[in-house]
Amino acid sequence: MDAGLLKQLFGPARGWHGPCVVLVDAETSVKTTGPDSIVTGGVKSYAPRITSGRVAADAVCFHADFNTLLVVQRVRTKHNTGEDVVHQTLIVVDIGHVVGVEFEGLEHLADLGLKAPPLPDKPHYAAGQLVG
Repeated sequence: MDAGLLKQLFGPARGWHGPCVVLVDAETSVKTTGPDSIVTGGVKSYAPRITSGRVAADAVCFHADFNTLLVVQRVRTKHNTGEDVVHQTLIVVDIGHVVGVEFEGLEHLADLGLKAPPLPDKPHYAAGQLVG
């Protein structure tokens, strides 16, 4: 991905930005489709794993000096004592392997000097008109 575009999206100064999904050209993310379990006789049954290039990020920072995107993932777990624990992982991604960034909402269009596209008009149907 172009460094200039990343600078537009994440700003010229190094700083952390909110959640997004970083799309990379490798199978970097592993997700389970369900929980692992222990079945009869103590045999472990593993849920299927799915690999993809979609890296869910809780925070992202573009570091222009090193042409890297710093991605932080946070996983919250609860110990059996009831204590909440946050496990944090730092992923350093070379921007040459970033193929896209996915944001929820359209707020980042303003960073690129664009307005949100207009919503389509609702279709108007006359009374008694068959639709289908």
